[in-house]
Amino acid sequence: MREKSTAIVLTTVAVLLFSGATARAQTFTTLYNFTGGSDGGYPFAGVIQDNAGNVYGTTYYGGANDYGVVFEVNTGTETVLHSFTGGATDGAYPYAALVRSRDGDLYGTASEGGTNGMGVVFKVDTAGNETVLYSFGGGTVDGCYPYGGLLMDRSGSLYGTTNLCGASNRGTVFKLSKTGKETLLHSFAGGSKDGAYPYFGRLTIDTKGNLYGVTDGGGGSGKGALYTLTRTAKLTLLHSFAGGSRDGCNPFGTVALDKQRNVYGTTDSCGSAAQGTVWRVSEKRKETILYNFTGGSDGCYTVSGVVLDSTGSLYGNALGCGAYYYFGTVWKLSKGTLTVLHSFDQKDGQEPVGDLLRDATGALYGTTSAYGGSGNYGTVWSYK
Repeated sequence: MREKSTAIVLTTVAVLLFSGATARAQTFTTLYNFTGGSDGGYPFAGVIQDNAGNVYGTTYYGGANDYGVVFEVNTGTETVLHSFTGGATDGAYPYAALVRSRDGDLYGTASEGGTNGMGVVFKVDTAGNETVLYSFGGGTVDGCYPYGGLLMDRSGSLYGTTNLCGASNRGTVFKLSKTGKETLLHSFAGGSKDGAYPYFGRLTIDTKGNLYGVTDGGGGSGKGALYTLTRTAKLTLLHSFAGGSRDGCNPFGTVALDKQRNVYGTTDSCGSAAQGTVWRVSEKRKETILYNFTGGSDGCYTVSGVVLDSTGSLYGNALGCGAYYYFGTVWKLSKGTLTVLHSFDQKDGQEPVGDLLRDATGALYGTTSAYGGSGNYGTVWSYK
């Protein structure tokens, strides 16, 4: 009898130890505080990661010429890989996250600069050498001011959006080949059958090569739209945001796509408390509001997109509100329940704008954009 009791006790202890290990609290860590000097400042974009765990990103400001930088952060140490010079030969004011090729080169957009002062697509190689691959020309035959990031397909072609110019001056979707040849895939026209003004975030691609994205304006109510663009450049609106208390408005950031072809994202405004929403749109174009931000401790005004894990949980940032005044939050949404993972208190950052990165271990990485951190020029952080 004593042996049986001992076995039960040992089993119980083992279960408790296992439960404690799986429930271990995750920790928020500030990886780097920007100073606004040569190291850069105001990282509006999220970060990406290499296989060694180093993170890479851009800042909108700072650097040697105050036009922003491309940076690497490794165990708390920042290295500036490139300081933008502006002017005709380089970009200026990068607003978007980078994408990394298999050989380690980094690609991104700068919202201004270049031959026409209307933004560029650039590459920074593993030695830190920067090359401008394309300068936007503006007008009716090209886009201008690319605030969004890039998507790279398996062939190495790049896809992105511009906020303005194009045939109706409401932005574009473009493709850039390895050799730097640009193809204008779509000019947004606004109105009830098209979007207008794509802004933050990057495009998402499915297994068939269809692209998905959101626009800040356009659609049936002029309050933004979710669209898909086929490989033959045919655009279809999947949802027009109506605003008001029953729908969100002004969607930003990168959308997520699951295996059932449901699309997930956020809106900056509207919803039941007028503080923004998290939404899902099915393949049959039915929208479901998964969460309405209240503007309290949960956060408000989400301008970043969402990250989807294998269980169907969503992760994102809220630009404002939270436990400490108006500094923003990091949140997780699972089965309709939103959990605040972290509330920024200004000392550790404020106003997260860029998309989150979630790595293979489940760790989250991101940035805060302005005035927060010890240097008051933003931060890079992790939650793991």
